[in-house]
Amino acid sequence: MSNLDDSKSLADLVSQNKKSKVRKVILSDSDDDLPLAMINTQASETSLSSEDEKAKQVKKRTKKESGGLPNKKAKTAVSKTEPKTKVKKETTKTAVKAVKAIKATKATKATKPTVKAAKHIQKIKDESKEQTAEPKDTSEEKEEEEENRWWEDEDMNGEIKWDSLVHNGVIFPPPYEPLPSNVKLIYDGKPVTLPIEAEEVAGFFGAMLETDHAKNPVFQKNFFHDFLKVLEEAGGCKDADIKDFDLCDFSDMYAYFEKKREEKKSISPAEKKLIKKEKDEAEEKFKTCYLNGRKEPVGNFRIEPPGLFRGRGAHPKTGKLKKRVMPEEIVLNLSADAPVPPPPEGRNWAEVRHDNKVAWLAMWRENISNSVKYVRFGNSSSLKGISDFKKFEKARELKNHVAAIRADYNKKLKSELMLERQMAVATYLIDVFALRAGGEKSDEEADTVGCCSLRFEHVFLKPPNVVVFDFLGKDSIRFYQEVEVDKQVFKNLKIFKKPPKQPGHDLFDRLDPSILNKHFQNYMPGLTAKVFRTYNASKTMQDQLDLIPNEGTVNEKVVRFNAANREVAILCNHQRTVSKNHETGVAKMNDKIKEMIWQRIRAKKMLLKLDAKLKKKDPAYFQEIDDLSKEDEGALQKQFLERETERITKKFAKDNEKLKLENEAVLPESELKERLEKVKELQKEFSKELSSGKPEVKANMTVEKLQALIEKLNVRITNATLQLKDKEDNSSVALGTSKMNYIDPRLTVMFSKKYDVPIEKLFTKTLREKFKWAIESADANWRF
Repeated sequence: MSNLDDSKSLADLVSQNKKSKVRKVILSDSDDDLPLAMINTQASETSLSSEDEKAKQVKKRTKKESGGLPNKKAKTAVSKTEPKTKVKKETTKTAVKAVKAIKATKATKATKPTVKAAKHIQKIKDESKEQTAEPKDTSEEKEEEEENRWWEDEDMNGEIKWDSLVHNGVIFPPPYEPLPSNVKLIYDGKPVTLPIEAEEVAGFFGAMLETDHAKNPVFQKNFFHDFLKVLEEAGGCKDADIKDFDLCDFSDMYAYFEKKREEKKSISPAEKKLIKKEKDEAEEKFKTCYLNGRKEPVGNFRIEPPGLFRGRGAHPKTGKLKKRVMPEEIVLNLSADAPVPPPPEGRNWAEVRHDNKVAWLAMWRENISNSVKYVRFGNSSSLKGISDFKKFEKARELKNHVAAIRADYNKKLKSELMLERQMAVATYLIDVFALRAGGEKSDEEADTVGCCSLRFEHVFLKPPNVVVFDFLGKDSIRFYQEVEVDKQVFKNLKIFKKPPKQPGHDLFDRLDPSILNKHFQNYMPGLTAKVFRTYNASKTMQDQLDLIPNEGTVNEKVVRFNAANREVAILCNHQRTVSKNHETGVAKMNDKIKEMIWQRIRAKKMLLKLDAKLKKKDPAYFQEIDDLSKEDEGALQKQFLERETERITKKFAKDNEKLKLENEAVLPESELKERLEKVKELQKEFSKELSSGKPEVKANMTVEKLQALIEKLNVRITNATLQLKDKEDNSSVALGTSKMNYIDPRLTVMFSKKYDVPIEKLFTKTLREKFKWAIESADANWRF
């Protein structure tokens, strides 16, 4: 039983529960939102939300039974006219339907088609001739797909990425829809008609008129420059000579888009589901491809829509126009004998390649930074899994070299050659503080830096050996740390800052990432600054997990796991802006905890009504029953009733939406009124209880049932308090980045199996699919 300290405030009751111990009890979760006044015969049947649980079960069962339509074999439409491309297209008789039945072939180092590949292609041709072939049983397909345990393959270092690749291309954003004739840009107080191309660009700005971006002078300048360019190319504006941004009024456009946003918000859940269903159906064939005959997920197959570039931090190009990407800019990559996906009507692909040494399906060059964008395989694909596996194995390999590397750079800290000293200090900083290598940036890029690009002003020295780092790292996230360093490192940094160096000058003036990474190759093949970062992140996680005792509840273990994860995120400087809704969320959680404490107090009062002698036997157990004032209790009653009214109303609306989807008659308003009668009954009961100070005990209630319920409330209060602490501790730290990219996933799997924590508590569904190889291969004794 929980013992409570003498306290009179609800805030103290909440904090007190952070330290309280609870006993485990086995009860249904269906009474989570239960007002004790509604308890009937069993503690597990006391929740008004039990109908929600039943509905969920029905929904899950229906989903399972229906299972959706069986996946049809992929079909690739063939255009009537041959699309013009820059390469000669090879004629093919391959049917995509035949590909699905082919077993996966292992990639080899040969640059020419392998024997397996030749047989594979021949099999496709043979099967495509079989007009009466029976379709493959879907259960067999599923079984075959599940057998692709590539992580058990000893040869994953082949240069060839695939032997056959078939896919359906990319999805383009919808064409621009012109604004209504009464929605126009106002220039110098007069509405003007813009060419359709310029209207679209003006609309991009109008839609975000009230955002911080649109109020940024750099954003405004870049937008207006590109807008005028598009306007000129489209023939100009006939109504006015637009030259001054300050004379432009986008308020009509903003009002139009704001109205559209509100209309979108007001769409019923049923309509949203229907829209989503139609969208999913239209995109279905693009979501997967066939890699060596096996169905694999595709990553982002959507071409980015046009818009205004935001950028992170103080990006000099913020506000510039991201142009619409046309088919003539897209390069596809697929098997030579695979059907080429048809481009949009009347358009052509830039090129069709058959390069099996790369792991992308399509590419194009975007206009903002002139960088290449790719459509790659999905995160849960075998090729991405192999890439992740290799990355973490390379980091594990560093374990065998790190002692020698550290000995070498410590020795070279005193080298007579300045280049060697700079390399030694840079290696030290990358190893100890997980800094990124950093590279040169042009004036058109955000001023973000890493180790090699640190400047005079980014490092402040405090004798005898304290260094303050203050600079913008990747994604313009500020890196600020005050740390103690090796005394020789401190001396070297002092030398690197000696006159004539001043703000703006490079700290490592003889070093760049290419020189440093080339130097790293002398230590270990494939060693880079990122390998150091991955190694230190995973090593830190392993060390932190080793400190966690294998005791407590699952939720307590998850909080400790997140604390370990947080140490890694801090090491890697993975920060995030505190959410605008964070304070609201914390307040709601606090209210919920207070409400549960009130329910526990009511249950204890009921216990004493049934057996007053219990107080003498365990006075500490009942110490909290007088902690709530009438005002506090009244406020909590009101809060509970409001929440219960909202829950019932939302449930009613949800039930009706479901009925609409099933084309059945909706529930009448009288049904809602009937459901809300329960709240009115509770209100009367609470009012009477507040006056008398004693809750009513139902005839079928027993001491045992109340004690079991109190134990369940203790568990729920403890869990909610742990979740609240976790939320507050991680409000400004991004745990997901290190968990996805830097911490070996086998560490998380090891923790799950060793500490009996469901993997669902540690990995999202996306990460479980991405790291299936880790879940299948690591055990409770795995070590990084």
